[in-house]
Amino acid sequence: MAQLFKPSANSVARMSIMATGLAVVLIFGLGMTLSRGSLNTRVGLAPDQPVPFSHQHHATELGIDCRYCHTTVEKSAAAGMPGTETCMSCHSQIWTNSPLLDPVRQSQVQNRPLRWVKLNKVPEFVYFNHAVHVNKGVSCNTCHGPVQTMQMAYKARSLFMSWCLECHQQPEKYMFDGTEGLSPREQVFDLYKKYQLDPSLAGSSPVEQKLARGDEQRVPKDLEARGVELMRLRGLKKAQMTDCYTCHR
Repeated sequence: MAQLFKPSANSVARMSIMATGLAVVLIFGLGMTLSRGSLNTRVGLAPDQPVPFSHQHHATELGIDCRYCHTTVEKSAAAGMPGTETCMSCHSQIWTNSPLLDPVRQSQVQNRPLRWVKLNKVPEFVYFNHAVHVNKGVSCNTCHGPVQTMQMAYKARSLFMSWCLECHQQPEKYMFDGTEGLSPREQVFDLYKKYQLDPSLAGSSPVEQKLARGDEQRVPKDLEARGVELMRLRGLKKAQMTDCYTCHR
């Protein structure tokens, strides 16, 4: 029987197998890159809101407490978004004719709520509670970045499960204490009061300065022992924090 394939077919077969394997790796790598890029995560992107609200102006320049707008952040799973009446408590007196605030005035006249665009959203099968984190002393900036400097709010973290687990598996690296005598909850908001008085945060702890810049919070190695002590004082248990049921209910 005549030979069907030339000897060179062996080389072609080997190259085809290698090319197929390389293509699979490249496609997988491309998929991973795209899934973690800003097009998918929306990190760094500020969506259009019904009103061009500046956190820097309101929270830093005017010194308005975060909880004035996010009223349920200390006691509920959701932080809460400002309703029309919250905005109009000030803007019925100031900037009353500003075209930028026309959506707020229309919302009040038509009795329709403002439709804020959500920046940070976890999947439906993930449970997240703002109150639990704030009352344990986890700063808003840990998850939301340097909110106090944002003109238009943008998403600062990917919120991938692996990112959340970095803290849940080693919470001692994310525990910090600021002004002596304040509860963990009050220390969270005290950071913004300090920033209002002095954006350089001179005299504040290195961890607070990192938080204000929006850097990843992890405390220096020499402060991890203090983090372990803070975990004990605040009633944090690693076994509970790493239990699947804590976030997936």
